[in-house]
Amino acid sequence: MPWENRTVEELRREFIDEARGCTNLSKLCREFGISRTTAYKWIKRAEVGEPLSDRSKAPKNTPHKTSEEIEQLILAVRDENPGWGGRTIHKVLENHGYEDLPCPRTFSNILKRNSRVSPDESNKRVPFKRFEKERCNQMWQTDFKGEFLTKDKKYCFPLTILDDHSRYSIKISSNLGLGNAVLPAFKAAFVEFGIPESVLSDNGAQFAGFNGGFTHFEKWLMDYDVLPIHGRIGHPQTQGKIERFHRTMKNELLNHRSFSDVLDADKHLQEWRVKYNNIRPHEALNMRTPAEVYTPSSKMYSKNIKPYEYDGRFHTIKVNSWGYVRFAQWQVYLSETLIGERVEFRTSQDEESFIACYRNFRVAEFDIHTGKLINRKIRRL
Repeated sequence: MPWENRTVEELRREFIDEARGCTNLSKLCREFGISRTTAYKWIKRAEVGEPLSDRSKAPKNTPHKTSEEIEQLILAVRDENPGWGGRTIHKVLENHGYEDLPCPRTFSNILKRNSRVSPDESNKRVPFKRFEKERCNQMWQTDFKGEFLTKDKKYCFPLTILDDHSRYSIKISSNLGLGNAVLPAFKAAFVEFGIPESVLSDNGAQFAGFNGGFTHFEKWLMDYDVLPIHGRIGHPQTQGKIERFHRTMKNELLNHRSFSDVLDADKHLQEWRVKYNNIRPHEALNMRTPAEVYTPSSKMYSKNIKPYEYDGRFHTIKVNSWGYVRFAQWQVYLSETLIGERVEFRTSQDEESFIACYRNFRVAEFDIHTGKLINRKIRRL
């Protein structure tokens, strides 16, 4: 039988034509190379006038298919929050009382299918486990987000403060410059949230190393029994959480909006901060929001710094008006920010160095034979 240049549907029609007057259906089936079951199927379809083409194998009803309403809601939430992924949107809708939602993977597939997620962005979603403190307020991280230009041709320099354990955004302070921005922001944060045990920052001039000594910020932290910590130079991963926070701020807000001036920028930054803390779930927190995890410090702030009394076991010396102290036969430089303060000097256990202590922090170590500075790292005693 000539099969060349004939479609399957044409062969089926030829079979039906010959089957109408056929007395030996089995023989006809062998000639066309089909089973009797298939033959009866096509004969039945022809009798009721159905087409002889293949039917779609897709189910008529797909009970698990996401409804158009939910799909459009997912896309609307994504458009309003461009940095949110499928898992985040799923949790947000769940928190808002939506029931019978498809799984988070379906949310992600909907975003990809509707061109809301680029391949490059998907490749960045690699899980990474960061070290974190065990308790809220055990450490705060702080840094300036890179400046951006507003429509009035001025730059905004946001200073951010983040709780290491909960990822809670303690503070976003919008500033026209870097100078005199840190202390006011931290005073406001201490008033609202209490005092942390330590603060991690980079080695920028606003945080560390004033004239080879200590910044007013470092001294102020020690006055309130807060340990200043600085990341290693050239190792930004030390402050990975706040770097990640800044990237989230950029992806969810700064990349999608321009601001008329710094006040307008601050308004939107504060609105975004509320959303980040209270609405946006965090994968590192098992899809809880930072506000669900964070609790303020029990150590309350007072504008009056408590006097500190050394226990009298070691020699104390007052820092002179140039920031120097004379100990034994050496005159050593401590810091101009410590002018007028009393500093305690201790001899190391191996008696090879002497250690300068301000309040309950060791702030510098000097060689006992030469008087040269060994290190100026602040540590809690």
